[in-house]
Amino acid sequence: MEELLSAVAQDVKLGENVKLGKFINLYGCTIGDNTKIGPFVEIQKNAEIGRNCKISSHTFICDGVEIHDNVFVGHNVTFINDMYPRATTSLGELQVEADWTCVKTVIKHNASIGSSSTILCGVVVGEHSIIGAGSVVTKNVQPYSIVAGNPARLLRFIKESDSESAISESQSPV
Repeated sequence: MEELLSAVAQDVKLGENVKLGKFINLYGCTIGDNTKIGPFVEIQKNAEIGRNCKISSHTFICDGVEIHDNVFVGHNVTFINDMYPRATTSLGELQVEADWTCVKTVIKHNASIGSSSTILCGVVVGEHSIIGAGSVVTKNVQPYSIVAGNPARLLRFIKESDSESAISESQSPV
């Protein structure tokens, strides 16, 4: 029964000390050292997850997403990789991989993405940035910024020293 709880394909590259939740689906992706993947997460082929990341439950990370080190992804976050999604071709046949273009998305180191956010393809989320819960990110997010809303808009910038102290506080023993 235990083997039915998760599907981790043989082509997945797992770093050391990776923690995997139950009911996950991983195939053709790379997961860096010390990263934690929560339950009910799907990570597709060609997605790259860095070291020391936390991917919370019910998140979908598709082909073409690159997540750098120390990134937090909240619950139920969805990434998109197609600018013009369609089920069928102009001839009415179901699309196959060759019928569409995968658009890359990059999440830079130490970024945080709030729960239930949607990240459209082709954006770069800058280092140390924070995306508020429920946001829809339609364009690049500047480093050291806080954005929120639909579409996500700049709320304010984080001072570099604020971001660094928050990181050291979160890593201090409880």
